[in-house]
Amino acid sequence: MKTFTSLFLLALLATACGEQKKEGPKPETLVKQKVLIIDGQNNHYIWPKTTRMMQDYLEETELFEVDIHRMDSVWLGIKYNENRPEPYTSFIEKYPLGNAVYAISHDPIKTSDFSMDFDKYDLVVTNLGLDAASWPKATRTAFEDYMKNGGGLMVVHAANNSFGDWDEYNNMIGLGAWGGRDASSGPYFYYNEAGKVVRDSTDGVCGSHGMEYEFELTTRASEHPIMKGLPIKWMHTQDELYERMRGPFKNATILATAYADVEKNAPPWNESVKGLGQHVPMLMTINYGKGRVFHTTLGHFDYSMECVGFITTLQRGAEWAATGKVTQEVPSDFPTSEKTAFRKWSE
Repeated sequence: MKTFTSLFLLALLATACGEQKKEGPKPETLVKQKVLIIDGQNNHYIWPKTTRMMQDYLEETELFEVDIHRMDSVWLGIKYNENRPEPYTSFIEKYPLGNAVYAISHDPIKTSDFSMDFDKYDLVVTNLGLDAASWPKATRTAFEDYMKNGGGLMVVHAANNSFGDWDEYNNMIGLGAWGGRDASSGPYFYYNEAGKVVRDSTDGVCGSHGMEYEFELTTRASEHPIMKGLPIKWMHTQDELYERMRGPFKNATILATAYADVEKNAPPWNESVKGLGQHVPMLMTINYGKGRVFHTTLGHFDYSMECVGFITTLQRGAEWAATGKVTQEVPSDFPTSEKTAFRKWSE
């Protein structure tokens, strides 16, 4: 009996030891996508803050590791709304980039020596704007090669105003506005009331918007990874509604549109222009070589970027542009067709 008991205990001990040595599958180590935000020259003087906001939005997903790089010189932009209480220089003072020292201009800068090793990054986000100085030819060529070889690009709001004379950039962003663009830059694209995409080669301005207001977005590509699970209709908070953009729009998909009302989206500073009266692109994707581009026209000011719709599509668009897929769920506080939703950003 003692022998049997001893053997049983030894067998039990051996089994226990074996179970201790047996290891379950190790959790996969999440490799974060490396992101570069480029800023430094934007007609919207709030850009130092919006860069920091986008860095936070991307990093909070725990999918991205974000660097910020300013161009070789800095233009503060324009304070369009004089009713804003903060001083013109407040954002560049409050949101410096480390200990870096830049020559700061109150006027657009015509030339640039900007260079960058883009190949270190899975995604480049441009927070540049109208009248950003042209990159040197070698830098433009390096960026074109980066994109053709599978890089990712995210174009935010006024970044589609930049580099109007750079043909390959226009191919990357699909549609652009202002920046020297005109009817020769390409047609207008929009959805008509019948739900058909119209290619409109009518002469006219390139780029327009009215005063800021809340407007409704309509999802047009509900099965695209960026838009999957989002409502067909959803409200966006106070923002500029870009319209009359022009460009080649090759290998492109319109993800969402907004209606540019004839009166509501008419610019009061230009009585000769009315709203287009069509459903114009707000979110879109473009394939450029092996590269992927997510283009959002949303995000004029800090409160515009606090919209949950902006945050969600920025995060999901960034993941798609960097990897070709989207793993993020749609948040429970996403706006509805009746109501906007926003999250107050804090540092």
